[in-house]
This record gives sequence, C-alpha cells and structure tokens, in this order.
Amino acid sequence: MAGASAEATDPWRQATARMRRAGVRRLLVVSGDAGWCLAQAQMLRGRLPGDWLWVGAPQAGWPRYCPPAALRTLLGREFRHAVFDARRGLAVDALAALAGTLRAGSWLVLLVPAWSLWETLPDADSLRWSERRDPIITPHFIAYFRHSLLADPGVALVRQGEDVILAPLPALPPWRPPAPGPTDEQQALLSRLLAADAGVFVLTAPRGRGKSTLAGMLAARSGGCCWATAPSKDTAAVLERHAGDLVRFFAPDALLLRCRHHRAADWLLVDEAAAIPMPLLRELLDYFPRVLLTTTVQGYEGSGRGFLLKFCATLARWHHLSLEQPLRWAKDDPLERWLGATLLFDEPAERAVAPPDAAPVLTRPVQARWRSHPRELQDFYQLLAGAHYRTTPLDLRRLMDAPGQRFIAARTGDRLAGALWSVDEGGLSPALAHEVWAGRRRPPGSLVAQSLAAHGGLWTAPCLRSRRISRIAVAAAGRRRGLGRQLVARMVAGAAELDFVSVSFGLTDDLWRFWRAVGFQLVHIGTHLEASSGCYSAMALYPLSAAGRRLAAQGTALLTRDGDIRAQGDVPADGAGLGVYPRPCAGGLEVGDWRNLAGFAFARRSPAACRFSLTRLLQRTDLPLTALRLWLEQRLDEGDIAGRTGLSGRKALTARWREETAQALEDISAETCRRWRLWSTPGGYLHAGGEEGL
Repeated sequence: MAGASAEATDPWRQATARMRRAGVRRLLVVSGDAGWCLAQAQMLRGRLPGDWLWVGAPQAGWPRYCPPAALRTLLGREFRHAVFDARRGLAVDALAALAGTLRAGSWLVLLVPAWSLWETLPDADSLRWSERRDPIITPHFIAYFRHSLLADPGVALVRQGEDVILAPLPALPPWRPPAPGPTDEQQALLSRLLAADAGVFVLTAPRGRGKSTLAGMLAARSGGCCWATAPSKDTAAVLERHAGDLVRFFAPDALLLRCRHHRAADWLLVDEAAAIPMPLLRELLDYFPRVLLTTTVQGYEGSGRGFLLKFCATLARWHHLSLEQPLRWAKDDPLERWLGATLLFDEPAERAVAPPDAAPVLTRPVQARWRSHPRELQDFYQLLAGAHYRTTPLDLRRLMDAPGQRFIAARTGDRLAGALWSVDEGGLSPALAHEVWAGRRRPPGSLVAQSLAAHGGLWTAPCLRSRRISRIAVAAAGRRRGLGRQLVARMVAGAAELDFVSVSFGLTDDLWRFWRAVGFQLVHIGTHLEASSGCYSAMALYPLSAAGRRLAAQGTALLTRDGDIRAQGDVPADGAGLGVYPRPCAGGLEVGDWRNLAGFAFARRSPAACRFSLTRLLQRTDLPLTALRLWLEQRLDEGDIAGRTGLSGRKALTARWREETAQALEDISAETCRRWRLWSTPGGYLHAGGEEGL
C-alpha cells in the first residue's frame, strides 16, 4: 500500500504509471545549469525504478554508462529509463539510437544547457560534421530543435527557475505487449517466406517492428540450414536469440570467404543489410538460393529508401516486404513520433510537380531562412535523403549550421522539384597542401581538394579556391526535363570568382554521362570499389580560371597516363567506355612519377595513391623488390605477401614497400633520388625539383 500511496502523490510516478499502462515512452527535457540538470536527473533516478542508462561522458554514481559513439553496440538490448547528456553537445544520431533501446513506459531524459543561452554556446558534437578544428555555435539547428520541443505536447520540459508543469498525455487505450510467438503480421510474412523455393526478399520497417525477430523465427522454422550475417555480432543478437542453435553467424567478410570454398546454406539472413558494403553484399547473394535482407527505413544510420534505390534496384528479381505494427511500444508512441518529425525520418509522400511546360524557379536559400521556413528545410532535406545513400541526421545538422554551405532550390509553384547542395573548399597554404600531399597532415574540410592531392597526385589542388557539389537530386515526377543541368549551370554561374567546381561520385555510365554533359572533366578514378556505393570513386572538375584549367589538364593527363596499367589490372581503364583512353607508356619515369615515388618512399603517401607509379618503377628496374612484385605483378593479397615475406601486419608490409621503393630510386639515379627526397620533406616544395609538370 505504501508504494501505491507514493504513486498517488508523486506526479512523476503517476505519469510513469500512465505511460506504462498505455505502452508509450516520452521525452523529458531538463534545461539549466550543468549542476542543476544533473541534480534533476539524480532526483528522477531516485524516484523511478529502472535501469537508468547514462549516455555521455562518464558520470560518477551512474554505474550503467555508454559513450554516444558506442550506442550501436547496444542494439537488441532494452532499458527502462535513460539519461542523454547534451549539456556540451547534441549528438542527434546517438539520441535516436538510444530511443530505440527504451522499452514501453520509459522516460528519455535529455539534459541541455540553459534555454536562453543554448543557441550561443559552442556544440562539441559539431567537430564531427562542421569540418572545423574547434566547436562552433549551431544557432539554426538549436532554434529548430527547441521549436520542435515546444510544439509537441508529448514532450515534457523542465527549465531551471520555472515551476514544473508535467502536462499529461491525452487519454490512451490500455496496451498489452504481443503474446509470445509471431504476430499476425509476422505470421503472414513467415508463411510466404517458408513457401519460397528461391528469391531475394527485402524486409523494411521502422525500428521496433520485429524485423530481426522475424528473421530469427524464419531460421527456427525453416527446417533447412541457415547462415546469418550483420555489420556486427551485437547487431544480430535479437536474430540469434529467436533462432537458437538453428542459425550460424559469420562476419560478412568471413562469410564471403567461406562461400568461395564451401557449399552455401539454404537461407542467408542479413540483418541491417544497408550497413554492409554493397560489393560484398552483392557477391554474397549469388551463393544462396534464398535470401532475407532486413533494413531500417528510418533511423540514425541512413535511409532505407536509399538502400532500395541504390542496391535493390540493381537486382534482377527481388520481393519487398514490410512490417508496420510496433512490438515494443504502442502505436503513435510520443517519443517515436517526435523523433520522426524532428529528425525528418518519416518518408515523405511523392508530391506532383507542375506540368512539363511550367518553368522552374531557381532560388538560393540560406541557412538563416530555414528558421522561419521549416517546411522548405524539410522538403530540401528529404528530397536529398531520398536520393542519396546513407543520409543521416548529421547531414541535417551540417545543412543547417556548417560554414561554407551553399544551396540552390528549384520550385514549380509551391513544390520543390530539385535541390543542389555545395560546399566551399580550398584556400590552403602551399606548406599545408604539400603536407596533405605527403600524407603527413589531413586538416578538416576540403574533401575533394585534399583528395586530389592525397590520392590524385595534384598537390596544388588544395591551394586553389573551389566549390564541391555535395548532393544533387530531382524529384521523380520532374526528371528527364533538364532540371539537373539547370541546377548545375546556376551553381557554376555563381562560382565564377573561384578556380574550379568539383564533384565526387560513384563511377557509372549514367552518372559520368551526366557530369560530362554539363562540362566536367574526369581527373581521378579510385583503385578499389567503395563500400557505400559499390562503384569506383571518381572525381571530376569544371575549371573556371586559368589555374583551374591547368589543374584539370594535369589531372586528365595523369589519368590518361595510367590507363595502360589500369587496362592490365583490376581497376577500370576508361570506366567501360567513359571516354578516358589509355596512352602508351614510354617505359621511363616522368616528373610526376618521381614526385609520387619519393612521396611514398620518404614521406607517408599511401600505397593505393602510388600504385601506378610503382608499377612503372618495377618495369624500369631489375632489382628483386620481392614485396612490391608480389603485390603489383603477382597480385597477391596482403595476407599472402606477409606470409611469403615473413612480415607481420600491414604496417610492416607497407614499411617494406617503402624501403624497396627507396632502394630502386637510388639505383636508377642517386642524384635525382636525393633531389626528390628533399622535395618530399616538410617545406621541400620550395627546393629545386618542384616542377609543376607531370
């Protein structure tokens, strides 16, 4: 009776009991001085029984603790009540991940700075996405975030110096957790899967709908051999719990190796498939007669729509399945509703655009405008999220507050038909650009400009002023009308004072055809398939100044020079007809090769960045250079090379490659080697040998 009496007189216990009966969770925001916020959290922990996981920097007296970056290791686990410490920085992706671990009847307590000061304080989390050395203030997102808190009646807000008013939720029907076993919705899908003789099935759903549970049930009921994989074993914990001993888990790379040498199982179950490298996933599918892929359509790790667009659209035949009913909390859960609305997780309905003869109006919105026009922000972000793989809440924060962001929106009437997002880059000092080229420094920002130096050998690229196209998207109903070209043309016209415009993309026929048609020149192709796109990465430039034109010409010449080696190996020579043609190599080492090889031998340039120059070096010398020849001529993988050479680990192998390169350069020309070794030292670009040619 004492417990019942306490509940009747304590508003926190009363509210929590109502939440538990209704099967819902709520967000409680505590705003004030750091010490006062902590005291409120401690008070709540004392009043309300629960797990009380603390997410943030370690806090004395809180035994259950997890740093925000490690929250993914808790997938599949459940907690009652948690505190998220955002007093110094707001990691919204971690906040969303934490929400997915809370069971019905839980509070998510969010500690934030004093309400009136919040916009003016540097946000430590900005170091992850702002491309700045020091934390920046984030006034636009904080204003947007605060408005979302005030606008949602399901959010409870406690501010220092104000009376605590805990607004009750509207009357909600009693909730009962699902009975053991599959729900009706799950059973219908299980029946379909168990009857399948073959096929790839893609199950998408928001969090908490039982995707992993269904995958485990399938393994338990299939009667055949089931193998499972996931980005980590922790991710597959729920699947394994429901499958028992009837599924065998493999890490993705270990599973692929096994499939290459052993007969595959009857079923492959892939949990959170969107987080697995696409080339690896695509190869795995070929080994299994039946495959179930699960992925989240709304969440902190990216867009399920992006997975469907990028990966599933490449499959010859696949079947889309979905789950709608939440299992761990009630429908219309206040916490899930607020997160989806605030972080724009919800899938927007496809909106019609104006007739083909309606001319789009192109504007240049600025970050400050979105504070007063949130619907424009939502339209812009969601259009880009639907078109680009692995868009996350960090992109929303970057969009709203990161310095140097530029936007173009194309509207037909009141509908957003197209969007382009670009970022200012470059302007590094020659000394810093040289260090980037050498592999000794990688300051934040200037993604393509620095990549051109670090990977493409164009060491002066970061010195020039440029603008990178980060995202571009056109609404489905408005495609094939030239709108993408108009967006790029408007962006280029607004960058006339710069040296070049750049873009980085996954190399496909269609994408390169588009970028070439709007005036870009291909200057670099990567040497390995990218995990996120399943394609070779490519960089292209639209030169605007004389310096930009020289840089583009150098990049094209470098790419062309390497074409003959690309054609002999396992990397694309011309992207299957993309218009970059091999040039016969004269057999000697050019200036660009000497620079590249000295940077590898005497600085820290990566093996991949120097691969083609190293291949020409082997053609030029008769020295044994065992480790280099095993890699580039016999094309063994690093493990086999290490075994044959007696080396342990990649670090030791790379050091051996550098030693052999230095030995070969010295053998070819001691004087030239000395000069380029000096050039590769810090500040060495000031010495003789720094010709700007190839």
